Amino acid sequence: MKFLVRDRILGIGDDYWIEDEHGRKAFLVDGKAMRLRDTFELKDTQGRVLIDIHQKMFALREAMVIERDGEPLATVRRKRLSLLRDHYKVTLADSTELDVSGKILDREFVVEYDGEMLAHISRRWLRLRDTYGVEVVREDADPALLIAVAVCVIHLAEKERGVD
Repeated sequence: MKFLVRDRILGIGDDYWIEDEHGRKAFLVDGKAMRLRDTFELKDTQGRVLIDIHQKMFALREAMVIERDGEPLATVRRKRLSLLRDHYKVTLADSTELDVSGKILDREFVVEYDGEMLAHISRRWLRLRDTYGVEVVREDADPALLIAVAVCVIHLAEKERGVD
């Protein structure tokens, strides 16, 4: 299943619909203004909060926390830096780790678990300006979580490189 995400959804206070591959509204990203930390909510089409995303406070390394129903679901942080690819680690609440690697700022990266691709994030197969796609590869994967991971990784990479 593919989802279309506007590239600049991460402005604090900005709201944006994420559409499925058929152009139907699937998720709303609600950027929360006037907060001490960067905060976003991923909502369903009825306005229910599915995922809460916020900057982890008082962390040694920049990190984002993904929560569902007030419970931590995952923590996203940079794993290592290389010249050609960025690497991020997603630690789920059950200690399972997902690996995110690729060219984050170019919107060309993958989310993997134990070497198996869960999602492919790309703007190559889209003609829409300032839009990238999140293709959820596995049927049993959680699309909301994988979209939240993509949002976090892009946000962290942009903050690190001073991209506005």
